[in-house]
Amino acid sequence: MTDCNNRPLGFARLGSRQVVADCRGGRLTTDAGALLLRETARQLGLFEVLNAVIPDPRQPELITQEQQTMLAQWITAIALGYEDLNDHQTLRTDPALQLAAGQTPAEDEPWASPPTLCRLENRIDHATSVRMAVLVDQFLAAHREPPEHLILDVDATDDPVHGPQERRFSSSTAIMIITASCPYTSSAAMSCWWRICAPATSTRRSTPARS
Repeated sequence: MTDCNNRPLGFARLGSRQVVADCRGGRLTTDAGALLLRETARQLGLFEVLNAVIPDPRQPELITQEQQTMLAQWITAIALGYEDLNDHQTLRTDPALQLAAGQTPAEDEPWASPPTLCRLENRIDHATSVRMAVLVDQFLAAHREPPEHLILDVDATDDPVHGPQERRFSSSTAIMIITASCPYTSSAAMSCWWRICAPATSTRRSTPARS
């Protein structure tokens, strides 16, 4: 039998405000896990580290969204399973995601829109990607002692192409997404794309003959 606990759950403060999750209604969210991600990112200094290595060419007096806030919004959404920037059309008003981005929730002040986040994504060039290797330091800092060995689990998933979408080549029928992760920490280490020009097939592993 399920034992429901309706007691408020406290999180790290946002400035002078308390952050408390409860079940009494009001503005609701289906992604309260964003608050746990906020705690993790805050302890690691994740968004601050990334913001320091990604250039922001915008004029400060003309912007309404700080780059670090947008990074927090974007990365938290990906961790919640919203990898499509179009999802932010509704997520930008979600109170949990607004809190995770380090801002006071407000329905009349939505955070970055999909086009704004798209411009942020597109200005991360090769040189910036190299500087983002600081994430490796963050990965090691998450351990009490740096591990002597890391085992990377490499998986490939084919994503069929529907029309002339991004990352498609002239003769491609699908995009191969290759992800490397550390299975003991569930930490993503690398993700890249590769074109494939034929339908995905699977081959049954042969059984060795026994004498």
